[in-house]
Amino acid sequence: MRLSRYFLPVLKETPAEAQIVSHRYMLRAGMIKQASAGIYSWLPLGYRVLRKIEEIIHEEQARAGHIPMLMPTIQSSDLWQESGRYDAYGPEMLRIRDRHDRDMLFTPTAEELITDIFRSHVSSYKDLPLTLYQIQWKFRDEIRPRFGVMRGREFYMKDGYNFDLTKEDALHAYNRHLVSYLRTYERMGLQAIPMRADSGPIGGDDTHEFLVLAETGESEVFYDSEITELTFGNREIDYDSHEQCRAVLEEFTSRYARTDETHDEALFDQVPEDRRRTARGIEVGQIFYFGTKYSDAMGATVSDREGNQVPVHMGSHGIGVSRLLGAIIEASHDDKGIIWPEGVTPFHCGIVNLKAGDAEADKACEAIYAALRAIGLDPLYDDTEERAGAKFATMDLIGLPWRITVGPRGLKNGVVELTSRRTGESEELPPEEAVQRIAAIYGLAQA
Repeated sequence: MRLSRYFLPVLKETPAEAQIVSHRYMLRAGMIKQASAGIYSWLPLGYRVLRKIEEIIHEEQARAGHIPMLMPTIQSSDLWQESGRYDAYGPEMLRIRDRHDRDMLFTPTAEELITDIFRSHVSSYKDLPLTLYQIQWKFRDEIRPRFGVMRGREFYMKDGYNFDLTKEDALHAYNRHLVSYLRTYERMGLQAIPMRADSGPIGGDDTHEFLVLAETGESEVFYDSEITELTFGNREIDYDSHEQCRAVLEEFTSRYARTDETHDEALFDQVPEDRRRTARGIEVGQIFYFGTKYSDAMGATVSDREGNQVPVHMGSHGIGVSRLLGAIIEASHDDKGIIWPEGVTPFHCGIVNLKAGDAEADKACEAIYAALRAIGLDPLYDDTEERAGAKFATMDLIGLPWRITVGPRGLKNGVVELTSRRTGESEELPPEEAVQRIAAIYGLAQA
């Protein structure tokens, strides 16, 4: 993509309504624009990151054996009346009526809808286990939407639902999701700590939230500092193995880590004093096991091996896709702007032409641009006639992890400048080597 042809409406001044870093930088970097309170248009740069995050989630869900689908954003109230949640859910649910005076709602979550789909098509234990998921827009009518995409009313979310014959199988699905989520967040450059949490209106006794530590987090969290030393890394897990998935769960949840809603001071005091930590955290996902709560209420049963009709055991598992953008920025920025981890960056690197219109500079930039494209990378080429300082400020603001700077002076010596956004360190090297370095960073071979 050439910046001269791209839609990137960056702002020099911070809008008055932006109270936290992620909201300020998402507005200034031209990623979002508020349409109404808590509802945003996703502009091209923000949309690219949203899609990168979505792609990682899909890949890790497929790795775990989960099946994608798509459900509507508007639901009938009938299913919610059947489950008993319609009146209990509260004012966060946007209730509407269609032209035939039927009660409808804008989906805040989809347990009822997926249970109805399941009971309509699955009748035997032979079709289990089954996990279906979607990535879809949701709506919760927050009384005070704020902090940009961190606490909006409309949000993009991955929600998955498992159906199993027994509690043991359903708890394996719970553990399987925890493993897949650890992989997902680490691929995005995040450390998301699973913490014992409250189930809220979803229900159920077993639930963990995944929280990213950040000063602007909405939750107070209490944890053993040892948990921040854990990483999942590139280990291979057999998702069908109850033992392997359970071992990962125990590894990542055996140390104390809880939100303020479930904090137990007596248990926390058992943690060695030098490892006790209190901080703020941003919730970016949650997993639940709620047994037969919905299958009992809605008649979602299957025949077991003896031919008896039994309710299926269920759980739900969510990731806040749009909220993740804010969380990543809160965890990865400096006073110049965003610093995207390589896994979710909107463009793999920036190319800055210090003298657009100069024949040699233009030729070198075009060659670098073509070479990066040839190996499957997406560079953002600043081919505009802006001054150098403005070009660097824009690149720093939008946070691309690597920048190749090309100018007549360097080209006379046969070099360009490769700069790391995270460290600020620069290195001069021939254009071909700069391309090779970028290719190696992203695990690609040069064509």
